[in-house]
Amino acid sequence: MKDSIYDKLIRITAKENVLKDEPLKEHLYTKLGGKTDYYVTPENYGEVQEIVRLANKEDVDFTLLGNGSNLIVRDGGIRGIVMNLQKLSSIKREGDAVIAESGARIIDTSRYALQERLSGLEFACGIPGSVGGALYMNAGAYGGEVKDVLRSALVCTKDGELKTLQADELDLNYRTSNIPDNGYIVLEATFDLKEGAYEEIKAVMDDLTEKRESKQPLEYPSCGSVFKRPPGYFAGKLIQDSNLQGVQIGGAQVSTKHAGFIVNVDDATANEYIKLIEHVQATVYEKFGVALEREVRIIGEEKQ
Repeated sequence: MKDSIYDKLIRITAKENVLKDEPLKEHLYTKLGGKTDYYVTPENYGEVQEIVRLANKEDVDFTLLGNGSNLIVRDGGIRGIVMNLQKLSSIKREGDAVIAESGARIIDTSRYALQERLSGLEFACGIPGSVGGALYMNAGAYGGEVKDVLRSALVCTKDGELKTLQADELDLNYRTSNIPDNGYIVLEATFDLKEGAYEEIKAVMDDLTEKRESKQPLEYPSCGSVFKRPPGYFAGKLIQDSNLQGVQIGGAQVSTKHAGFIVNVDDATANEYIKLIEHVQATVYEKFGVALEREVRIIGEEKQ
């Protein structure tokens, strides 16, 4: 009998790193989403390469999942292999650079830089995503973004090869990069920082943390800021001025604390969440003629 994909996966990585029929809502900030056939958490770069090559060889669907802070998975889930790099989370210093693996949280990377008295990542102290996700979308906040401090990235190509790319090879722009188009899997990032005074760096981070906690609905599951900022406007203000705050479809609600967020207040389905996003887009366009573009990604299958 031919070995199953599961059998082949557990020859690449430890058995406990491969889960079958795993509900993805357990792994996403939104607490939304159906199951995947195989949920894999490799422990090193070699395992990542082998899993990518296996998916290619067996012609199995393959999806990379960060920590899901900017992602909605539909209720039908994702077929094939879903890989999460949460176990690749080391952070270290080399000179005035910080090298962080893809699965490390960008928040933790900014805190590590603070402890090392290195300045440049203060803006990231409240961004909930992983380092890999931060590069994927050139994450930013409070006037800073990844492209300001990134020197290079080590990636695994869609063929399973390792490659080091300089920051300018990633086409980092407002909430975009060429990482998805090229099928790159970010394994680590090197950030160029500068020596600074601990108290000054901490003061900036404390100020940004206070702003975030006072304005954002962190008490509920969400995917963060849902929409990109439209030129000349603020998405949250347009949504607020459209009288959409508090509007609810099922368990999904336009946050009463920050209109740019949609929160899961009562065990929402992905379908309810997506319908509310579309309702917000339609209402804002009808009222102001502004087309809100999603910052959050939506992937996976509809529930049958």
